Amino acid sequence: MNRIRVEDFSDENDNSCSRQMLKDNDLIAVYFFDQTLLKKYMEQNENQRMVIGLIYIDNYEEILDDIDAVKRSMLIAVADRKINKFIQNVSGVVKRTERDKYFVVFEQKYLDKIKENKFSILDEIKTINLGNSMHMTLSISFGINGNTYQENYEAACAGMDLALGRGGDQAVIKDGEDISYYGGNCEVMERTTRVKARVKAHALKELLESKEKVVIMAHKIPDPDAIGAAVGLYRLGLSLGRKAHIVMNEVTISVRAMVDELNKSGIYDEDMFIDNEQAIEITDENTLLIVVDVNHANYTECEQLLSQTKTTVILDHHRKNKDMIKNPVLSYVEPYASSTCELVAEILQYVDSKPKLEPMEANAMYYGMLVDTDNFVNKTGVRTFEAAAYLKRNGADLTKVRKMSRESMETYRIRAKAISEAEILYGRFAIATLVGIGVDSPTVIGAQVSNELLDIDGIEASFVLTGVHERVYISARSIDEVNVQKIMEEFGGGGHLTVAGAQLVDVSLEEAKNIIHETLRYLISKGEI
Repeated sequence: MNRIRVEDFSDENDNSCSRQMLKDNDLIAVYFFDQTLLKKYMEQNENQRMVIGLIYIDNYEEILDDIDAVKRSMLIAVADRKINKFIQNVSGVVKRTERDKYFVVFEQKYLDKIKENKFSILDEIKTINLGNSMHMTLSISFGINGNTYQENYEAACAGMDLALGRGGDQAVIKDGEDISYYGGNCEVMERTTRVKARVKAHALKELLESKEKVVIMAHKIPDPDAIGAAVGLYRLGLSLGRKAHIVMNEVTISVRAMVDELNKSGIYDEDMFIDNEQAIEITDENTLLIVVDVNHANYTECEQLLSQTKTTVILDHHRKNKDMIKNPVLSYVEPYASSTCELVAEILQYVDSKPKLEPMEANAMYYGMLVDTDNFVNKTGVRTFEAAAYLKRNGADLTKVRKMSRESMETYRIRAKAISEAEILYGRFAIATLVGIGVDSPTVIGAQVSNELLDIDGIEASFVLTGVHERVYISARSIDEVNVQKIMEEFGGGGHLTVAGAQLVDVSLEEAKNIIHETLRYLISKGEI
């Protein structure tokens, strides 16, 4: 007797093997199994699974310093009540574990309700006003669908690391390897305390002292911030008696003046800058690999190096995401920072040996900050100017820095052409394209065009697509109305609320433009932007 599936007799399967096996005089018996009860129990089991969650107040210390002492307890009490009400509305349990941290548990059947409301608590908590000039913000993380409660808790902890690493004011749901983000519409708040910078500086020094050599690597087509930060860390390595190298395959026009000055100075080794092949040859288990200005493995200058040593450090100011470099021994990713050069400047001040920067090194770092802040306009806080002051004390010459930033007439014309041909979408988005093949520092030009498009009245966000060989680099900018970082995450990119980017592979500029257009239309229809 042959057993044949009923589906094999559909019209689409007219020539199926099962149909051909039957003969005219065969008797067909069909059995139906009622799985309604089984499906019901499976659904009940799924709904009753426990969600483990964490809720942190992002700016607890800062907001308490911002309010009168007599109102502090009242402020925290109001926040506590809102958080408790949020969880009680889904029949959950919430427990305050520390003064600014909460542990929550509720049944998974209520998760859809929270998603539909788009984590309304994120906006509600900002409405608390007892005289405080800054808004309170939360980071929320839920771990779901683990085999045990412990797995869900670990997923919630990992999700919280992502939420905090992306600047807070958002929720993360971690379901195995799948991660969903909600919120994140508030600019990252600058931390007034430097405790974290001091701790990271001591940890980095210990790692440097434990290895014989250090290799510093940035992203592909490195910009002034990447090379400036690498130069600062190069000086730190030398001050501790370590052999140091900076991986760079292409010297683009944006960093050429900086690199030429370093090479012509005669005070550095000839192998200060090395290419991928040389880096692969010298990197081993006794090498400290420091990755700067990037945390995506596939965006790094030489991804192979990540597997050649187990001692990797990340220093970056872009928000984390699920594609972050795996298992670094030290990670200092701070989205509040204006640039990686700012982070490195702070680290250098807290290292016990107090490394003294050469004036040209201070120039390189100052230039990196200047470019990433668009002349100290974007993402510039108190600590940004303090870092700039430190570099000035170490000999940064603003006239030389300005000369580094000058561009050729051809570059100016390319930028002007891209701006003149820009299109306006939906009355509030500007999009422009430029061909980067044969152009020095095409991604830097793209970023400059993005910044300049924001000067047009009514433009809330700008997107510049730069085609370089088989890749299209997207530079996205906004002032404050639109979270471009969330848009770029649709393409596997990231960044900050007002400054972000992504890369598309194996698409033309026209195809990339259509993809951006469709993505904006989709997000507008969902009410996301």
